[in-house]
Amino acid sequence: MTENDYLIAWGLYAFAALGCLLVWMRMTRWMWRWLREPLRVLMAVLLLSPTIIDPVKEKVAPAIAITALDLAFKVGNNAWRAISDLFMYGMIAFGVYLLFVLIRFPIERASRARQAQAEAARAAARADDERDNDQPFGGAGDDRYGRPPLPSNPQRMRVEPRL
Repeated sequence: MTENDYLIAWGLYAFAALGCLLVWMRMTRWMWRWLREPLRVLMAVLLLSPTIIDPVKEKVAPAIAITALDLAFKVGNNAWRAISDLFMYGMIAFGVYLLFVLIRFPIERASRARQAQAEAARAAARADDERDNDQPFGGAGDDRYGRPPLPSNPQRMRVEPRL
């Protein structure tokens, strides 16, 4: 396999792996978030982690494919190396995910508190509006159409009765 063929094969695999990841994300979108996100991280690790197959030529291949081929056909001794690479990349990915969760949790909690406070303020404002609007013919004054009264308007000498 030439260098060009090797790069083409990796490009095709990357395209197929991203397609599989997209399908997996679509399949897991109905789940509870704290189950869905770790499953997505696990699938990304399984699909996107490489392992060395030839240390002399520095050739790598997808670790899940090497593990499956070595176990199914018993043709090589790279299965344990591929499994250890999968485990290492998995620990790194879940460590980064855990850090992300630890950063996100207080931010979401503060956001929920702000949202509850805003909802309480809106409910209090609605209660005030209902209390102020309980007069059957509206409030007395110049607010007939909901506009604030003009400070001093000499042209408004006429008082209209409210019906």
